[in-house]
Amino acid sequence: MCPSGRYPLGETSVLQPVFDVLDSDRDGKISADDLKTFYGASGAATEDDIGSMITMADVNKNGYVEFEEFELVVGERKSSSSSSSPRKAVMEGMFRMMDRDGDGKVGFGDLKDYMAWAGFAASDEDIRAMIRMGGGDEKNGGVCYEGLMKILAAGISA
Repeated sequence: MCPSGRYPLGETSVLQPVFDVLDSDRDGKISADDLKTFYGASGAATEDDIGSMITMADVNKNGYVEFEEFELVVGERKSSSSSSSPRKAVMEGMFRMMDRDGDGKVGFGDLKDYMAWAGFAASDEDIRAMIRMGGGDEKNGGVCYEGLMKILAAGISA
């Protein structure tokens, strides 16, 4: 059961996989070092950005973002569709990090590298299927941000 007790036995939050990717040292909380690891390769977030993310989400002010705090910020509640919403900012950062060549699309290589980095086993056919699910194909270079959100939504609800 989730520590918050909000999910029945055997059921978890749809956000757990996203939290697990950000929690790079797998200690059950997101630290500034975890975010530096996550954003490091892409340079999508500065030290100040990372500090702001932690400060915004760290409700109990212990210097870390626990899962329940993560849920509150990125959460399973209705969020604003404005580009300044925390959820959209996190997801856009994830997209930029995955889009290694900066072409505005997450292609086969980008998604394959990300899945391996995040520790998810995925065959080449799995990667191709995910790209198709997001409305892209290898010929057009992959999927745009909205396509990646479709892929993540399908993976989360599966």
